[in-house]
Formats: sequence, C-alpha cells, structure tokens
Amino acid sequence: MTSTSASGLARFNALEESAALAELHEACASTAWARQLLAARPYATPEDLYAASDAAMAELTTDDLAEAMAGHPPIGRPKPGDPTSSREQAGMAGASEELKAEMLELNLAYQEKFGHVFLICATGRTGEQMRDAVKERIGNSPEQEREIVRIELGKINRIRLTRLVEQDA
Repeated sequence: MTSTSASGLARFNALEESAALAELHEACASTAWARQLLAARPYATPEDLYAASDAAMAELTTDDLAEAMAGHPPIGRPKPGDPTSSREQAGMAGASEELKAEMLELNLAYQEKFGHVFLICATGRTGEQMRDAVKERIGNSPEQEREIVRIELGKINRIRLTRLVEQDA
C-alpha cells in the first residue's frame, strides 16, 4: 500500500457518514451498494474496501443495478462538465464522426432492447472496442446482460474506489 493510498483510505474512513456516503455515491449510484460499504467502515487496506465493493455488487437486486446504471451516461456522450465520465470514455474522444454516429445508433438499439444504457468499463478501451462489445452484447438475453453489467459495474467501481483512496487528505 502506498503512503498516498494509506492516507487516502484513512481520510475516507474518518469522513462523517454523509460525506462518505456522498463520495461512495460518486463512485456508484446504487444506494444499497454505498450503504453496505459505509456500514463496513473502517477498512484496514484498500483491498478490503475493494473486496467489500465486490461483495456488495454481487448482492445487488435488479432494481439496485438499474439505480447504479442510471448514474452512467451513454458511451460517446459523457456528462458535460463531468471529468470522470470524460476520462473513462477517453477512447471515444478521438473517434471518427462515423464511429460516433454508429455508437449512437447502437446505444439506442441496446437501450430499446434492455431498457438501460449500454454499460462497459470503458477505461483503456478504444471506440472500436466499445462498438464491437455493444454489437456482441446486443444479442444477449436480458439475464445474461444483467450479469455482464454487474461485472462491468464492479470493474468501474474498483477503478473509482482506487481514485478515491488515492486522494490525499
């Protein structure tokens, strides 16, 4: 554990409940997930926090997953003024207009089929990789897709929690 993550974790552990809940809600919009992580404080190591996140993610209901997904903008359209979604979707920033238009169409088709945004851990992925993933996943059943979304949300949450514990006091 680096000294930055140690001090960042100590900072998180020491936060007032409402402030800690707000930080967790920034990482994931699921209230059930955030409350479960909040209840398990303090964490001895970042790995304990990540394991708690994974355990909470595994227990989310369909409604909890829907709440978590509602906090994510469509791929190719990060929330204006939101550095997190812009950073995570950087692979689409340099995409051609054709690829952006194709992603918009695919996002809409996916949303029509599943009732929620296409969710993928976009960090480190190119626009083409994200397009190929949505093309592949649109053929899934709703049950298959819900479990893939759970896995992708877990990856996103770990990245965001890592950033949270790397923030200095």
